[in-house]
Amino acid sequence: MERSVSALAVQRDGETLLFECGEGTQRQMMRYGVGFALSEIFFSHFHADHFLGVVGLVRTLGLQGRAEPLRLYGPKGAKRYLSAAVNLGVERTPFEVEVVELEAGAALHRGDYELLTYGADHGGNALGYVLAEKDRFGKFDPAMARELGVPEGPLWGRLQRGEAVTLPDGRVVPADAIVGPPRPGRKVVYTGDTRPCKGTVEAAIGADLLVHEATFSLEELERARETDHSTAHEAAEVARMAKVRRLVLTHVSARFSADPGPLLEEARAVFPETVVARDGTEIEVGYRE
Repeated sequence: MERSVSALAVQRDGETLLFECGEGTQRQMMRYGVGFALSEIFFSHFHADHFLGVVGLVRTLGLQGRAEPLRLYGPKGAKRYLSAAVNLGVERTPFEVEVVELEAGAALHRGDYELLTYGADHGGNALGYVLAEKDRFGKFDPAMARELGVPEGPLWGRLQRGEAVTLPDGRVVPADAIVGPPRPGRKVVYTGDTRPCKGTVEAAIGADLLVHEATFSLEELERARETDHSTAHEAAEVARMAKVRRLVLTHVSARFSADPGPLLEEARAVFPETVVARDGTEIEVGYRE
């Protein structure tokens, strides 16, 4: 088999967030060096290829002696499906597992970033996810600070935070004299399974990375419509309309498992900054400066 089923790990500042947990996810995590120190898993919907791996993952975490709670998020139906899966074949989960149901438009605030949900187009309650960092402080100019006579130390920190400072000689130095305008944080969008839809375009406006499913090629458009999936061409159109920086195609049909070249060619004709993910693909999302 060339490709395993759905799972995407986002690693940020020492934190790991897992999106989907298809069968065998725990083996793939070990294979590709993704640590098990995660506290949350997010699900887009409850087709078997997206969530059945939580059975093995929870069992693996238990065998490793995990004591910390694990929180599982998903759309309506999460408590039914995930609670059943977590308890399947396990007498007692040795750590707390909390299941949280989300609606489209939910926002989880995490300090310097937010996790947002939107409605995808894959049956009733499918969700897409947006990880959006807050703006960062502007760029600090130490040479200008010294030129204006601001001594290095706490006053630099206050300026960096946007505060004006008063010097010993009574002069007031505003932050914008030394610190540039706020710099945007990073934005990553994951669609889960979906038809191309307005919700994804709106959620992905200006995103640094869009991970969009591309189950079929354009010649299978009718099949894509019948099954609520997207073609590579359609995913690329979404990326183009949303003006994202990069597009990663996932959830590729077995027909293209060994050779995704036709899908890549189809997508790049519309949106050149496209890659097709394989098992273990790593994408570094840099800051826009």
